[in-house]
Amino acid sequence: MSLKKQYLKSKPVCKVTFKLNKNEAKAAKNVRLLGDFNNWDRSAAPMKKLKNGNFTATIDLEVGREYQFRYLLDDNEWENDWEADAYMSSPASFDDNSVVAL
Repeated sequence: MSLKKQYLKSKPVCKVTFKLNKNEAKAAKNVRLLGDFNNWDRSAAPMKKLKNGNFTATIDLEVGREYQFRYLLDDNEWENDWEADAYMSSPASFDDNSVVAL
């Protein structure tokens, strides 16, 4: 798992690429990236599955904020990004959410 950040010079936006490797995906057929940026919408488009079995998604996020997020495997099991910038308690469960800070 990893986060790659590319800050745009023209506006206060950062292109963030989220990557979940195939081991963390646990043989999932689809993975969704859910978080503050999409209101934790379970109908969000799945991440792109690469030929090597990893999943990836790139989204534009506003700079100067922190966003909580998690990966949803096969619409059933939650997974954190263990290389996230921080972790915060989830109000919806006993687990922590991953955080990306921009």
